[in-house]
Amino acid sequence: MIEMIEINKAFEKQEAVKNVNMTINKGSIYGLIGSNGAGKTTIIKLLAGIYRQDSGEVRLEGNCIYENQAIKQKIFYISDQPYFFPQYTVRQMANFYKSIYPLWNESRFSKLAEVFDFSMNKKLHSFSKGIQRQAAFWLALSTMPEVLILDEPMDGLDPVARRKVKNLLIQDVADREMTILISSHNLREIEDICDHIGILHQGSILLEKDLDDLKSDIHKVQLAYRGETPVHLGQQLPMLHCERRGSVLVCIIRGKEDEIINAIKQTRPVIFDLLPLTLEEIFIYEMGDIGYAIKNIIV
Repeated sequence: MIEMIEINKAFEKQEAVKNVNMTINKGSIYGLIGSNGAGKTTIIKLLAGIYRQDSGEVRLEGNCIYENQAIKQKIFYISDQPYFFPQYTVRQMANFYKSIYPLWNESRFSKLAEVFDFSMNKKLHSFSKGIQRQAAFWLALSTMPEVLILDEPMDGLDPVARRKVKNLLIQDVADREMTILISSHNLREIEDICDHIGILHQGSILLEKDLDDLKSDIHKVQLAYRGETPVHLGQQLPMLHCERRGSVLVCIIRGKEDEIINAIKQTRPVIFDLLPLTLEEIFIYEMGDIGYAIKNIIV
């Protein structure tokens, strides 16, 4: 389990993270989203043990992470711009990581060479951005980390490479309960792979929920009536948003699905459909409901 307890961090008196509490369970894939400047990178570097918090505790398995070599050997961090030593090949970087990660798995490294179909003996700086990112995953997964921290992990990957990487990540979570933290602006990527979501805004956690729970509490419905729309419908149900599209009413409603269905059926609509909501739509209406402009949170 990863824990952040009452974390504060400032740079030159400018607060980057304020009173953050976060829990990431073992074997979870946690998606951290927020606008530019929200504090995501600071959170990531605190969890990776790169930054030291001004106050509070950052712990893995109950142990502080910062300057704790034994704990940091269980963590691998891939930044938004993966770094490799100048003039090094994948093989040379592998030898370096082998020397500092005691759980390095040479057999896994060799097997992944078949998945990532490019030369391990060619200098990394000569590869494209997408291939360099694939090399970072190749190396990271060969260290057999307990915690993998990813910043914009799919940036630069083509659709085939994205599918390949996602499958490998899900496999490691299923097989050995690896824990993953993903920070991304791409909500479709987050929705595809994550089971828990946290929204960071102006250095504070606004919302932290299991993705399934989040989806079960908010619904999109399409309605149409022969005559006027029943005026009491909006009084019976907690409407987050409602708009008319011709003769059809599209509403976003908070609540339990069965209660919403029962209430709407009593009004005898001629058209009634429950529509799927994307994660982006959910956050738009969740954030609007608590008074935050979505343009300040999701970009």
